[in-house]
Amino acid sequence: MSGLAQMVDEVRARLGGRRWLIGVPYLWYVLLVLIPLLIIIKISFSEMLITEVASMLTWRQGWPSLHLNFDSYVFLATDTLYFDTYLSSIKYALATTLICLLIGYPFAYFMVRSPAHVQHTLVMLVMLPFWTSFLLRIYAWKIMLADDGVINALLIHLGIIDGAIQIMNTPTSLMIGMVYSYLPFMILPLYANLSKLDMRYLEAAADLGASPWKTFWLVTVPLSKAGIIAGAMLVFIPAVGEYVIPELLGGSDTLMIGRVLWDEFFSNNDWSMASAVAVVMILLILLPMAILNKYQTEAAR
Repeated sequence: MSGLAQMVDEVRARLGGRRWLIGVPYLWYVLLVLIPLLIIIKISFSEMLITEVASMLTWRQGWPSLHLNFDSYVFLATDTLYFDTYLSSIKYALATTLICLLIGYPFAYFMVRSPAHVQHTLVMLVMLPFWTSFLLRIYAWKIMLADDGVINALLIHLGIIDGAIQIMNTPTSLMIGMVYSYLPFMILPLYANLSKLDMRYLEAAADLGASPWKTFWLVTVPLSKAGIIAGAMLVFIPAVGEYVIPELLGGSDTLMIGRVLWDEFFSNNDWSMASAVAVVMILLILLPMAILNKYQTEAAR
């Protein structure tokens, strides 16, 4: 009986540890993700008073009454400004993702093909920008892209242009800042995926007479599909709601949804409208997140 009791105690201890192991991340998720999201959804269906959000639950003749206000969502559906802003955000996010892929894939491929001792140095160089404040790096680009900045001075010195051209507060400056900021999020997943590539497939393709270029397109790229999708989603999802880069580097014509959220919350003091904008933005990125989760699950098998 003592042996059986000891086994029961061991099973209980293991189950208790498993509960803690599973419960802590779920508690973290509920406190920092689910509850704030529910609060945002609640505010989006509430009516905004002068300085506060009206309560959705009221009492009438001793009975509770739930009042849902759909005005913010109706206004979102009828005002073309918000539609254009969502479309613009998606356009800039897609362009950023594509450019990061075109730059990041060759770089990640070069990293994987480099000697082992060089790979560690290259990975460190990719991660080096994260050691500096994100805001300081964007301000540095703001100085370099100014009319009297380093880039204009260099172009004039090389004789490419005769006088200073406007780069700041244009879609060009916005894309430069977005690509620079999110490029590491594309390179690192691609490097992790390509480093696990079985080189025997490449050798087999070469033995069958395939050229290096054909081997790359027909073998390497398909086998790195999970890394491409992971990197694309890691760039696209945060780029859609970016606020700091459009505010500091983009002009008035480069509206993105992050700036609209800021204006609704702090300039217009319309929390209901801002929350509705945020909820719709979350719905827009649910599909890319589902795709990312699907391919991460497949890659883990």
